[in-house]
Amino acid sequence: MIFIAEIGMNYEGNMDFAYEMIKQAKLSGADIAKFQFGWRNKPGEINFIDLKSALQLKDWCDYWEIELLASIITEESLELAHDVGLNRYKIASRTVIDNPALCEKIISEGKETLISLGMWEKDDFPFGNPEGTNIKYLFCCSKYPNYPVDLIPMPKIFTPNTYYGYSDHLHGIEGCLLAISRGAQLIEKHFTLNKASQTIRDHTLSALPSEFKQLTELGGTMARLNNIISNSKYI
Repeated sequence: MIFIAEIGMNYEGNMDFAYEMIKQAKLSGADIAKFQFGWRNKPGEINFIDLKSALQLKDWCDYWEIELLASIITEESLELAHDVGLNRYKIASRTVIDNPALCEKIISEGKETLISLGMWEKDDFPFGNPEGTNIKYLFCCSKYPNYPVDLIPMPKIFTPNTYYGYSDHLHGIEGCLLAISRGAQLIEKHFTLNKASQTIRDHTLSALPSEFKQLTELGGTMARLNNIISNSKYI
């Protein structure tokens, strides 16, 4: 079971705050701390991450023994990911629609690639069946925030050959736990230290460290139980 703390832009362009969020994500049980490379990233913008900043994030993640991951939004941000040496990539829902050629280029590198499908409206998968490939599709609803009715389309069963995991925009952790109960092997949940901040819209739908810790503890236990039951010879 993998838990991603989606820091995104919730660090509000403050690298000192980013360090504390990486630390708290690790202490909350996250396996991965995720940022966004290439979104609102011009000099002076809130998410300007150049090579120096990216390497600093990588160093801090290495120190806290948590993996650094990033959504790759542009060709330039893919090069930044190369320079930093990311183990795997994330493709955001919007990129699937806006820049499928970039998605194909990312996938072609052969590294594990997590792809959110919050804006994908077709029945088939955008980059083929994931079976036997480096692709892992994530179920997602691209509204900020989600409400319970938005999760009606959630798959009844998650499998590596269909939807591998779930990227959450719901208040609280209930949606994540529901996905785990249905077999999701990866959860991406937005992470914050201050839900009341109005600087970035994502704060309100994010998990505080106490909530994220509850998610990783309960969710990890649920996943182990689900795996045992699913693999039982008596089924």
